[in-house]
Amino acid sequence: MAKVPSAVVAAGGLVGGYGVARWTKKRQLGGAVLAVAGAVAAQQWRARAGGRAAGALTAAYVAGFAGSHPLAKKVGAWPAVFGVAGAVALASWAVADRRG
Repeated sequence: MAKVPSAVVAAGGLVGGYGVARWTKKRQLGGAVLAVAGAVAAQQWRARAGGRAAGALTAAYVAGFAGSHPLAKKVGAWPAVFGVAGAVALASWAVADRRG
């Protein structure tokens, strides 16, 4: 089975979580998608870059989620989600995926 880069998992969790919440109108379901993807990405980060890096990237993932809310008021929901997902993906690639 091909390995999915942690950057893709993290960005997919942010975009997918928002998409599921929006399209199903069930925020809890979107939150579950966000949480599962975040947990999978955190495991990958720990395995590839160590605990300290995994902690920092997990904090960036949570900050991206939280930061997308006020950002959405300025640029719109989808641009905000794509922006933070891209930022988290870039950080993930730079810290964990680039090495492998």
